[in-house]
Amino acid sequence: MKELYNGMGEYVRLQQKFLRYENRYMVDAETRVELENVLKFYMNLDPNVREERHNRYFVRSLYFDDDLYTNSYEGSDRHAARRKYRIRTYTDSINEESPVFLEVKGRSKERAYKRRVELPRTIIRALEYGGCTFRGEFVKLAHIDPLFSSFNFDVQRMNLRPRLLVDYERRPYISDYLSDFRITFDSALELIVTDRLFDSTADCQRLFMPGYSVMEIKFKVKMPAWFARLIGSFDLKPVADSKYYKGMERTGLACKLVDNFETGRDVRSLRSR
Repeated sequence: MKELYNGMGEYVRLQQKFLRYENRYMVDAETRVELENVLKFYMNLDPNVREERHNRYFVRSLYFDDDLYTNSYEGSDRHAARRKYRIRTYTDSINEESPVFLEVKGRSKERAYKRRVELPRTIIRALEYGGCTFRGEFVKLAHIDPLFSSFNFDVQRMNLRPRLLVDYERRPYISDYLSDFRITFDSALELIVTDRLFDSTADCQRLFMPGYSVMEIKFKVKMPAWFARLIGSFDLKPVADSKYYKGMERTGLACKLVDNFETGRDVRSLRSR
């Protein structure tokens, strides 16, 4: 990945892009064990896993949305063209030097896309101050990468603000033979309604019942035949809802989605008259 000096004493790594198919399944603890026992014959653990986390790594994502929760509303429709912004890191400690990324993830037709670029760690403090301080940090970065520029534009246009923090433990599997085929198991999902990346005062709520995991299948062209047969043998059906949407639902914020959407639509219709 290329690097560019940002003029503030730091180098940032420029944008990574992903375009792939993604399927999501809910699996219980017993099914997960059986699936992983089979996967070990075909795939290896991602080298980023940590032994002290039981061959997993931690993921933290701070999601942005507007006042109508548009991204969450659109996220409930599997076939809708949609996108959402988040800030992602891989630690739950503000003192750990883990990279921080701005990401945009969306869906176009049947394929999902993701673009990401590393942020300077000054963004953590800017989130604590919020408002103009946070927006000012991104104004400084706008010339570095198009993703910063588009995020700035959407923040102003849609009044995007950080809404929900989603934490989980991930165990990822990769293939030596199909480099674009990846399987991840996400467990211990927890939520915080907050506008900060690190907020030790907030209470966490569990997103799913204990013992359940989200299994995600990611590939660019075609799912391997052996895995398609494995999915069929367990009679697993894909689920449409994203972690963000389910998080909004679990925290009660999603209860306002339809009302807010309808209210916003009424206001827009009045303005257009």
